[in-house]
Amino acid sequence: MSLPKTLAEDVARNLVMVARLIDEDPEQAYAYSRIALRLASRVAAVREAAGFAAYATQKYSEALAEFRAAKRMTGSVELWPVMADCERGLGRPERAMAMAGEPEVQKLDKAGQVEMRLVAAGARRDMGQIDAAIVTLQSSELASNAVHPWTARLRYAYADALLAAGREDEAREWFAKTVEADKDGSTDASDRLAELDGVEFVDALDDDDAADADVDGEGPADQA
Repeated sequence: MSLPKTLAEDVARNLVMVARLIDEDPEQAYAYSRIALRLASRVAAVREAAGFAAYATQKYSEALAEFRAAKRMTGSVELWPVMADCERGLGRPERAMAMAGEPEVQKLDKAGQVEMRLVAAGARRDMGQIDAAIVTLQSSELASNAVHPWTARLRYAYADALLAAGREDEAREWFAKTVEADKDGSTDASDRLAELDGVEFVDALDDDDAADADVDGEGPADQA
């Protein structure tokens, strides 16, 4: 609303493309974010979008700068967890841990606090403190049977940390709980669970059979 109508429309088109492409083609999303940034660098939403596009392409220093700018403009703390994760990406897990203890964390909503817990646990693992990472993830949210958008990721991180600590039976239990919560398949918990159960997936048609089939002029589609 702070921009002239034509400019606002141009910026909006680029932001839409960032949102559409950030998962499937982050480099292209990043390119669109740079256009929006050139057009309207004083708009907080543009700085935030540019930050996420840079984050998706692992340009953590750039992402952190954009997130800080957006935070200054809005006064909101909602970007605090991803800012801390940028510090991890820059090889500074101790800074991420320091951010986990700042007053801003108390201002986050429940989803933001869970995200901050995940980042803090990741920072502990970066520092080789696997037992501390496990303790960091233990919380009322983890113990709850209720399923929220962040439940599967929280359970998965806990299962993965348990496995890294050599606690395989407990890890298996939590991977199974992750599968229960992961309705949209956002994690590979089912594959990890299968590995722990000794299930091995193989191609129905091995390389030798495929070669014979092709020589006969009958490929996999024809056989099917």
